[in-house]
Amino acid sequence: MGGIAFLLSMTLALCLCQKDWQQTTLTAVFVVLAFGVVGFLDDFIKLKYKRNEGLKAYQKIIFQLAIAVGVALYVYLNPITNQIKIPFFGNFDVNWWVIPLVIFVFLATTNGVNLTDGLDGLATTTTFVYLVGMAVLLGVESNKLQNFGETLSATATSQLCSLCCVGAGSLLAFLPFNAFPAKVFMGDVGSLGLGALVACVSTFSGYTLYIPILGIMYVVSCLSVILQVAYFKVTNGKRIFLMAPFHHHLQHKGWSETRIATVYCLVTIFMFLVLLWEVFI
Repeated sequence: MGGIAFLLSMTLALCLCQKDWQQTTLTAVFVVLAFGVVGFLDDFIKLKYKRNEGLKAYQKIIFQLAIAVGVALYVYLNPITNQIKIPFFGNFDVNWWVIPLVIFVFLATTNGVNLTDGLDGLATTTTFVYLVGMAVLLGVESNKLQNFGETLSATATSQLCSLCCVGAGSLLAFLPFNAFPAKVFMGDVGSLGLGALVACVSTFSGYTLYIPILGIMYVVSCLSVILQVAYFKVTNGKRIFLMAPFHHHLQHKGWSETRIATVYCLVTIFMFLVLLWEVFI
């Protein structure tokens, strides 16, 4: 349950430093804490009853789906967030299709970060880099909107940038305790909360489709599990990877946990540089 530490510190930092909160920022914080509560229930049941399984899979999905549907409706009804940016192509209004898109994004991202949280410091460092990269992109976007006279959108984007910064700062403080060999583990309360944070700052700013690029390692975690399970069932027990998610495959190949975390960070940094180049071309 170590994730409680950085979720609370992030929220406290925003309360102390941020004035005149925009609705999008308040909603993002609420959604992050809501997913954190789902993770807390899962962790609490595991600890209380001393078993590996917390919430049933269907229970966890129902809770996540309920929050995701609420967020999707908010995005659809909010004029600040109703357009998405397509990398290298510009803005696009998806109308009501944004509802199923946002639901899918939140379910995929929260579970993607949850799956990535399998080694010491892996989800912490990868998400730290993601949030720093998104903070830079949002800072550039806010400056552009301010220059175009779109003050309301610029302020909302700037506050989402601040949310990325306090999230990254909280993870940086958590990392010394979570890096290999870890003394504190974030648990589902942390991984689901982080996944919601990633989804919120990206979706509320219109950067929804940047998640599978900047968050490519989350995608790798999800796809490796999906492919492993599907191939196992189709071939009656054969496997593609030594173990899924993919970071465990690398671990079985002899890679150290520190090396895997470093590679995941470097790949995320590379994808950020690609997106940064796209912003300035």
